[in-house]
Amino acid sequence: MEQIGKIRQSTGDTLAELIERGRIMGKENCIFCKIANGGIPSSTIYEDEDFRVFLDLNPATKGHALIVPKVHYADLFELDDELAVKAILLAKRLAERMKDALGCDGFNLVQNNGAAAGQTIFHFHLHLIPRYEQDGAGIAWNPGKVSSEELKELVQLISET
Repeated sequence: MEQIGKIRQSTGDTLAELIERGRIMGKENCIFCKIANGGIPSSTIYEDEDFRVFLDLNPATKGHALIVPKVHYADLFELDDELAVKAILLAKRLAERMKDALGCDGFNLVQNNGAAAGQTIFHFHLHLIPRYEQDGAGIAWNPGKVSSEELKELVQLISET
């Protein structure tokens, strides 16, 4: 409820307006809102006031889990900064626990934003993917090439200087 208060304060919206816009307690058509708030059963491995973490039903590897906030944010760009910090700290803690429990050889944290990036459920979520030698899970891209001129141009476009 503390998080809802922060959202109300930052947006100036009433509770009814937040519900209507699908920002809290489950956008009616958002499956992750329903799961995160207990409306749909899940194989939950962690829960607190802000997040539910559950095993993915279509795992890339054994132990693949999702960190899902209970409040609806479509993607990283909408996610509250404080919640973003909490999500990455939770990912670190759970990855350590999962590495010990599952004996995996490595770990991927994956977070997609927008359809072009592979996001299929438009509720912010962070994939915790344990990796095992020869697991066959693919999280790769074809490395491109970039000239020094392009690098300089990109630095100018992106940097805050």
